[in-house]
Amino acid sequence: MRIGVPKEIKVREYRVGLTPNSVTEFVRHGHEVFVQSTAGDGIGFSDEMYEAAGATILPDAAAVFEKGELIVKVKEPQPSETAMLKPHHTLYTYLHLAADAVQAEGLRKAGCLSIAYETVTDNDGRLPLLTPMSQVAGRMSVSVAAHCMQKAQGGRGLMLGGVPGVLPAKVVIIGGGVAGTHAAEMAIGARADVTVFDRSNRRLAELDEQFSGAVKTAYSTAAALEQAVREADVVIGAVLIPGAAAPKLVTRAMLKEMKDGAVLVDIAIDQGGCFETSKATTHDDPTYIIDNVVHYCVANMPGAYARTSTLALNNATLPLGLEIANKGPKEALNANPHLARGLNTAEGEICYKPVADDLDLPYVKPSWLTSI
Repeated sequence: MRIGVPKEIKVREYRVGLTPNSVTEFVRHGHEVFVQSTAGDGIGFSDEMYEAAGATILPDAAAVFEKGELIVKVKEPQPSETAMLKPHHTLYTYLHLAADAVQAEGLRKAGCLSIAYETVTDNDGRLPLLTPMSQVAGRMSVSVAAHCMQKAQGGRGLMLGGVPGVLPAKVVIIGGGVAGTHAAEMAIGARADVTVFDRSNRRLAELDEQFSGAVKTAYSTAAALEQAVREADVVIGAVLIPGAAAPKLVTRAMLKEMKDGAVLVDIAIDQGGCFETSKATTHDDPTYIIDNVVHYCVANMPGAYARTSTLALNNATLPLGLEIANKGPKEALNANPHLARGLNTAEGEICYKPVADDLDLPYVKPSWLTSI
């Protein structure tokens, strides 16, 4: 199969779909790999390194899309990229379609197969291709919150961990999944006062055991969360409903009750965000202030640590990428029901039900898909 790796084009997005080592694996299995020139330059993967791994370097994205059959990316395709997709393409990347009607329509028009990293599952019902970026975003959320808490950034001027004789900041984390857990780990390390909200009693018990009581846990009801947000210095939104739009758990009315200079970090922004006042920002202009509350809503948070993120992502995506290339897309999807749950569009239709429901579009399961 011919594998195409275009350069990412979102603002300050330096990650790349395949590392040179991953290219080597595809080439060893008899596949051709085409990489856009300078695609990995931002994280130290030169064109020469890709060529040494067996890739062919092409001058621009158009050439990569023209040559490639399996297009491997990191972030969701932008309109200029969806315009280059054809029915014979298979797209393998993060999509987050439930919050992006424009992209969904572009993929429908393209008629390609699109496999979303964020909805692929494993034997335990987890999301193995989303996990590495959730780990990065969760850990990063605490460092950006600490930065935003600085007075010069519009924050309250509090250190997360305080100092002897001064109480630490109160950090509320909404969601006890992968991102929330890693946020809690870093916040505890910063000596903050940390409370994690979740709607799974089992997960709350696991967190209590994991952190030996160093984290406070609370069942997430509307009233309990409203009270905690009112008292918080930092609120980290880490809610995930696989493939679907994130619920709005912090309302505009709640903002008016928060402390001046409090900070909201919305890890769920790729899925539309879990704060009513969230709107996607970029690494160039990451924050804005509403009702004296600082909002950090960067839609590609892990891109700030692009090399770490690329290496971690490739560790997760490579095995399934090889399955797709070795067996062919349809055969691979039918052989592996967990991979099949990653299929979001095919033949001009939405074929992942939570996405279809959120976009108010028909859900159509392909006639040839028998594994799920």
